[in-house]
Amino acid sequence: MPIDPSIALGADLGEQSFSWTAREIASYNLAVGAAADPMDVVGLQYVDDAAPKSLPSFATVAANFFATEAPKVVFPGVDIDLAKVVHGSQQVRVHRPIPAAGSATTRTRISELQDKGSAAVIVQEAVTVDESGEPLWTTRSSIFAKGEGGFGGERGTSNRVDYPDREPDHVITVPTLPQQALLYRLCGDRNPLHSDPAFAEGAGFPRPILHGLCTYGTVCRAVIDAVYGGDATKVVDYSVTFAGVVFPGETLRIEAWEDGDRLLATTSVVERDGAAALGNVIFSTV
Repeated sequence: MPIDPSIALGADLGEQSFSWTAREIASYNLAVGAAADPMDVVGLQYVDDAAPKSLPSFATVAANFFATEAPKVVFPGVDIDLAKVVHGSQQVRVHRPIPAAGSATTRTRISELQDKGSAAVIVQEAVTVDESGEPLWTTRSSIFAKGEGGFGGERGTSNRVDYPDREPDHVITVPTLPQQALLYRLCGDRNPLHSDPAFAEGAGFPRPILHGLCTYGTVCRAVIDAVYGGDATKVVDYSVTFAGVVFPGETLRIEAWEDGDRLLATTSVVERDGAAALGNVIFSTV
């Protein structure tokens, strides 16, 4: 079914209420590479039994942590084959540190549609509040759907980061595990693109790829550890565009530049001659 912008644009995708505990926080942290060194007492704070550190990027999985089925790209005015879809961008803004346990409600809407001609970009915005109605976090994400353009919408704009013309202030190398995608899918993203070799081949990849949001969370955690001394409460806004695929077991190279209260960064893959993984990476801090 082609995209119908008269129905899809601004569509309310409803509310979802959910809860999480220290166990889900710690599991997510492990899935994005935390506590790799069992003798690192700072790193072990990510898996504390009672009060593990919460990364801002946990917001991307909190509502769907217990999902057991692959997602569907079916919304009002939108019905797209999952194999045509890749993650385009992700932003999380936390209004206060995410508690180690809690309950919340998220309301999501389609905030923007972009017609790229050969493809479509669908942007969703979700606002999450706690049980008292106070805001916890806001997320904004886009998906890129191959072959779904041409519906007559606006092309949209591109928000590119202008990087400083100098050597990076920080260079961080982050290994991923061969089973990283299998660990991360336990956080609720059951897309077979990340676990089923045949499905991945049908989508045009030689083998299952790492979830974009796993790369997103891994970079968030690595930057917090290396630049902010492990203080996860320092980051209040974190946004990226997904620039390329990462295969589980590859090594990420993060290059970052200080820019006032922001950190600008890129992420590439060491084993593939610096192939881009994340671009337009911005960390905003308190």
